[in-house]
Amino acid sequence: MKASTPLTRSWTLHLDASRTRPPQAPEALAGPGVPATVPGCVHTDLLAAGLIPDPFLDRNETRVAWVGRADWRYDTELPAPSGGHERADLVFDGLDTVAEIRLGDTVLGTTRNMHRAYRFDVTGQADAAGVPLSVAFTSAYEEAEAVRAALGPRPNAYPEPFNFVRKMACSFGWDWGPTLVTAGIWREVRLEEWSTARLAEVRPEVTVGDGGTGRVRAHVVVERTAGGRERPLRLTVAVAGRTAEAELPPGTDSAVVEVEVPDVELWWPRGHGGQHLYACAVELAGGDGPLDRWERRVGFRTVELDTAADEHGSAFTLVVNGVRLFVRGVNWIPDDVFPSRIGAARYRRRLEQAAAAGVDLVRVWGGGIYEDAAFYDVCDELGLMVWQDFLFACAAYPEEEPLRSEVAAEARENVVRLMPHASLVLWNGNNENLWGFRDWGWAPELDGASWGEGYYLDLLPRVVAETDPTRPYWAGSPWSGSRELHPNDPGHGTAHSWEVWNRLDYTAYRDDVPRFVAEFGWQAPPAYATVVRSVTDRPLTPDSPGMLHHQKAEDGNGKLERGLAHHFPVPADFDTWHYLTQVNQARAVATGVEHWRSHWPRCAGTIVWQLNDCWPVTSWAAIDGDEREKPLYHELKRLYADRLVTVQERAGRLVAALVNQAAEPWNGTALVRRFDVSGAELAQLQLPFEAGARSVVLLDLPERVGRLAAPEREFLVVDADGLRATHFAVRDDEFAYPVPEMSTRVEPAAGGARVTVTAHSLLRDLLLRPDRLHPDARADRGLVTLLPGESATVTVTGWDGSAAEALPSALACVNTAAARRPATEVGEQAR
Repeated sequence: MKASTPLTRSWTLHLDASRTRPPQAPEALAGPGVPATVPGCVHTDLLAAGLIPDPFLDRNETRVAWVGRADWRYDTELPAPSGGHERADLVFDGLDTVAEIRLGDTVLGTTRNMHRAYRFDVTGQADAAGVPLSVAFTSAYEEAEAVRAALGPRPNAYPEPFNFVRKMACSFGWDWGPTLVTAGIWREVRLEEWSTARLAEVRPEVTVGDGGTGRVRAHVVVERTAGGRERPLRLTVAVAGRTAEAELPPGTDSAVVEVEVPDVELWWPRGHGGQHLYACAVELAGGDGPLDRWERRVGFRTVELDTAADEHGSAFTLVVNGVRLFVRGVNWIPDDVFPSRIGAARYRRRLEQAAAAGVDLVRVWGGGIYEDAAFYDVCDELGLMVWQDFLFACAAYPEEEPLRSEVAAEARENVVRLMPHASLVLWNGNNENLWGFRDWGWAPELDGASWGEGYYLDLLPRVVAETDPTRPYWAGSPWSGSRELHPNDPGHGTAHSWEVWNRLDYTAYRDDVPRFVAEFGWQAPPAYATVVRSVTDRPLTPDSPGMLHHQKAEDGNGKLERGLAHHFPVPADFDTWHYLTQVNQARAVATGVEHWRSHWPRCAGTIVWQLNDCWPVTSWAAIDGDEREKPLYHELKRLYADRLVTVQERAGRLVAALVNQAAEPWNGTALVRRFDVSGAELAQLQLPFEAGARSVVLLDLPERVGRLAAPEREFLVVDADGLRATHFAVRDDEFAYPVPEMSTRVEPAAGGARVTVTAHSLLRDLLLRPDRLHPDARADRGLVTLLPGESATVTVTGWDGSAAEALPSALACVNTAAARRPATEVGEQAR
């Protein structure tokens, strides 16, 4: 049987002495090297050795920029093979990025792609322990700049040359990420020993027949040793207790084995059914017994993409197991700019947070990485559908060598690697590049040069069709399905809505109804405890040096301020600015999601930009770089619940939209009330409703409840089955909010405390900020609006309820923040 030995010990990191030592490099790097962790990267090794400052703090990012421009070498010794095998292979699951691998005096090979695995035959080259093994990395900058010089420049949304090297693009910085260009052995390296033959590739096509019979059609490729070429082999495929076998005669290297499983239980996206997974095993055997084994879990389900033309244009609707879905999604970026630090536990934490927020799809964005198997395993278990981008983002990509063959190999390898996962439902060709060619002025600059279209419309769809025909492919996001249409036409295919954040008020989300909104979002700073940990400016201000360094978007603070100005007075202190920008983020996303969900089935999904951050930064994320949840995260729980109540406008009149994404009908009575700011009820109406499964019901609101006679003092509340929508018709600084009056009670609870707030006046967007009580504290809910006499209970973990006198400063509401008041020194609250 094949033997595998991970090579994780005794690595050292060296600055390449063959080139001029960067002046910023510590003198310690001139010595015998520093201990290295494998898997890992240069930055994390230098950080562990105390040789660079933490690049996530203050403006240290700029102090370590030299690291990405330097060349590095990792050294260890290859252990002696265990013996008894015909073949020994050195296997790298990930090398970042341009590397030469040397064993003793022999160069085993070179690499230039972070997104591929590599295997080198070292049979007979390490018969004794102690043979030196070195992996030398050339700066990704050097490689990218050399390819650019050879092929000619290409347009790029950012100033770095990431489109000339097959490496995680956001290593080179993004409008939410730092420029920290990594190098290193970022995934597992091991010595594999085997005899006769091994499983080189297993490609399971998983389908479901009309009668509920599941089928696994396993395409298997084997690699033989010289001595194994003339030996017969046997393949056994087992799924759910059912097996099928195939013989591989001498000289045969591939076979297809099909297993049928009657009456399978289907895999469903979360909220629509169970996530049934079945063990699938492929065993390779020879005359002397087992040789190799491959094991995964598979799920039986069907996936289709409905793009049919209709009266509104052409659809973009995911259909799973015959059920049409409104997708409730989030965009995913690498969870750390140093992806070797992202382990299985961290993937699970983040994805469980997504599932708890009602998310049912995670889009893996094209400027990052093909994530580790642990990511997709958790998605399989939680029922989180995965939309997988191929790794092209926001730039023109050359289609010539040396890149073209790398792209083809990378695409096929990762399709094969990921296709066993039931959660994977869509392959997407790129992020914004088809749109960029049309609208971003690329054509004159390209002057006929290649820019990636051949990848998205030819190479990649061929790879998917030949390798994974069970899943749909879409050429890009945004993409309207045809060269004849504008790629970001909201009436066709997928759309990205960024004009609103960049130039308009978030109420403009209501101006159109895209068929599918694959990106939209609004910025806010991270949690307060994250800010004060990562930025030491005192006083803190929105535009203090450290805060500005942790704001990577072009004119990001200007857009935040203009977004606030549509609704609030300009905040005079950091504390109010921090609270209001987080409120504005939650309200902006809510405005879009509520509007678009109310237009189902014309609009068939929203994917919020973005779920997560890769470092502490002001960004569009719902969960910040220190893993703390912003108010937006909690708002997603309401917005992405199966059932949603919202007030919308149709033909100039207000309606209550009752959105039912559940599989069961929803019947009840909606209570509609119009209130005065004092809490006095001015009008009431009860409206019975019947919302069928996966449908939307619109209830017209008669004038006596639906018309606000004095909008600066009146508001609307709609309650149905424990869900609530509120409607305020004017800017917050035009509404006559009362002085907030409330009382609080703190009680012990398992792992923390319960805080109950009782309103004695209208309290709009009340927020308990748990990290003001303790940096480790978390709350189970975010913004809540209370009428006089109502109470809300927040469970806080990581805080035992002591020092309750700090509670008032941890509570905030719009009543106070929206009031105009004399300016105080900005940052006073932060001190």
